[in-house]
Formats: sequence, structure tokens, C-alpha cells
Amino acid sequence: MTLFTAANKHFARTLLASSLILSAFSFNASATSPAHPSGLNQNMISAQMYSASDYTATKETKMYPKPEAGQVQHILTLPKLDNEDDYRVEIQIGQTKMVDCNKHGLSGELKQHSVKGWGYNYYQVDTISDGPSTMMACFEQTKTEKFLPIGDDLMLKYDSRLPKVFYLPENTQVRYRVWKAESAFNYSGEAAQ
Repeated sequence: MTLFTAANKHFARTLLASSLILSAFSFNASATSPAHPSGLNQNMISAQMYSASDYTATKETKMYPKPEAGQVQHILTLPKLDNEDDYRVEIQIGQTKMVDCNKHGLSGELKQHSVKGWGYNYYQVDTISDGPSTMMACFEQTKTEKFLPIGDDLMLKYDSRLPKVFYLPENTQVRYRVWKAESAFNYSGEAAQ
């Protein structure tokens, strides 16, 4: 008995051909940290945090406002890379909490501001509160520690010339990773003559 009839063979060939064509035109990107000069997979982005009581202005960040009481300034400094246009920085803002088996979220509004006279952007979240949650019955009463992001994710162009600055409520974290495009651009339509 033959498993593949002529119709099944034709369908299998068509499916294989279409998947190969689709994969050839798909966009490839991967989250990656820039390679550390030592060759080890280490994080090269440096992060500093300052509250209103321990704020220190540096040459690179003196133009940004000082954090207010109850607020923490988070500064991400990116190392210089070759071809920075191929990289993006994904930012998630949230808090680490003990949660049960339900899916939990946080609510907060991420606002973009500009430093007057400089034109540099910074980001601010004034308040974070408990957001939506499922209401499943959790038979296991154990809780696990989990990072809960607010609804707004941010994807920034990789630019090592300026730090990425965030003003967040206390007990809030910035979670970040670097994405690199692994493929060349594809085009639709014809080139202009």
C-alpha cells in the first residue's frame, strides 16, 4: 500500500515549494546583545538609577531633569556599534511581583517628553497600578515571582550617542533587550526610473 498518491505527492511538493518561497521573503530578526570584546555573552548596556536623594548629574545626563520625590531616574547607556541602523532596543517597564496562576498585568501611561533647549527625548510613567487579571481558580496556592509589564512596549532605534532616560515610580524596573536585523531589505513594486 502506498501512502502517497499522485495527488498527495503534488500537494506535498506544492506545500514544500510555497514554504521555501515564503521563508526566503520573510523578515528575520533576533534579540541579541552586542558582542562583548571578551567574546563572552555579557550585557554591554550599562544601567544607572538615581532617586531624588542620591541624584548625581553627569556630563552625559546633566541636561535631563532631576528626579522628583518618589521617582527614580533610570539611565541606559549603549555602547557604540558598527552599523547601528541594524539594531533596535526593546524597552518594557514594569514591576516584579509575587503572583498566582492567573495572568496579571499592570496599568500605567508611558509619556515621551523633550528636554527644553536640547531636543533630547526622555520617557516618564507617573503612576503604576494593578491592571487586568484573569480570575481562574488557582488550586495550587503557591505564588511565583514574575515581571509584570505595563501595556506600553517601546522599540527605540539603537543610538549610542545619547543615553536612554526614564523617570519611573519607585520599585519599578526597566527591562530591555537588543534586537538585530539578520536579513537584507526586500522590496515590493518596481524601482522608480
